[in-house]
Amino acid sequence: MRRKLIGILLLGFASGLPYMLVFSTLTAWLRDVGISLTEIGFFAWLVLTYSLKFLWAPFVDRYSVLGFKVFGKRRGWILFSQSVIFLSLIGMSLIDPLQNIQLLALFAFFAAFFGSIQDVAVDALRIEIGEAKEQGDLAASYQLGYRVAILVATSMALIFADLYSWAYVYQLMGILMLIGSAGALICYEPNNQEIAILRFDEALLGAFKDFFNRFGLWSAALLLLIISTYRLTDIVMGPMAMPFYLDLGFSKTEIGALVKTIALFGSVIGFFIGGLLIKRISLFNALLFGGLCVLFTNLFFAYVASAQANISLLSLIVGLDSFAAGLVGTVNIAFLTSLVSKKFTAVQYAMLTSFMMLPGKFFSGFSGILADYYISTSSLQMGWTYFFYTTSAMSIPALLLILIYKNNHADNST
Repeated sequence: MRRKLIGILLLGFASGLPYMLVFSTLTAWLRDVGISLTEIGFFAWLVLTYSLKFLWAPFVDRYSVLGFKVFGKRRGWILFSQSVIFLSLIGMSLIDPLQNIQLLALFAFFAAFFGSIQDVAVDALRIEIGEAKEQGDLAASYQLGYRVAILVATSMALIFADLYSWAYVYQLMGILMLIGSAGALICYEPNNQEIAILRFDEALLGAFKDFFNRFGLWSAALLLLIISTYRLTDIVMGPMAMPFYLDLGFSKTEIGALVKTIALFGSVIGFFIGGLLIKRISLFNALLFGGLCVLFTNLFFAYVASAQANISLLSLIVGLDSFAAGLVGTVNIAFLTSLVSKKFTAVQYAMLTSFMMLPGKFFSGFSGILADYYISTSSLQMGWTYFFYTTSAMSIPALLLILIYKNNHADNST
């Protein structure tokens, strides 16, 4: 079990690194050099690849990567994807956003696209190497690695950008992808006899049919609605977080050294509390608690925007928000894992995570337009306040849907 936990920990790190570098840290880079919030918001669509990964998940289930077969199907895809991500990050480091933002976007797209392929393979491997009773610990280990990657790709990246340059940062991050390669080599890949080797169309249709057959039409539809709305608030808010900190007047070093470091500790506490809550108060009660935490932390950001900015207050709120994100992350992974059939491991988990991310990623592309509109029609402080009021309200639909599901399923189980 220890080997599994270490391997998944390192793979969680490898999954978090490219995602943050094209979703969060990239927005800081762009804002730092003077790119508008509207343009920055559109960059959020790059990570739509993570929301659409169910489209290429059947290929991960069906085929092995030529030249990487010796590592197995899952690990082969992981190592191949990590190689492309490495090259993409190096490519990004060579581009000046003010001179060629389109080419920067292209390299970022490749990093995001193959990051999503890596996620499909890592999720499948995580589910297949663990028994049902081990999935909570594996999810927590994955989240720990992922959160450490967030610290490295944000906090360390921001500090190094202040000390050196953004080019140096992205070159260093590319090299750190080798940690994920070590994780892939540590994990033993089991021979999953239950996996269905199907054509692309059969895999997608089969995964959907299996899901609806197991839960029934009404319950399956309600579960998909919960999944698609549960992370709406933090996903839509995400691209604007770094520009918000910079607009408040904080330096990259202040944000990286204090705010993001506190964020790591908050998230680590959050995902362990999330695992504990699942065992103590049931999965759906934990989902409710996590959703409420996200709603209130966004309201706290609205207060920070309207109050006199100071680093201590911002750090406190970021810590609370990261606690909520860590808790929600662990609970959500356990929730999605509980819904997956091992006959369609990669396809079905990718399908569910796509339902989770697609609405948020779509609307996040307009987050910059929304923030620019609020700021242009009021003031910088009040504009950001209205923005966070809006993102807070996006938590309400999921909370109502969870209550409806709980009322119709007295045992609160999936």
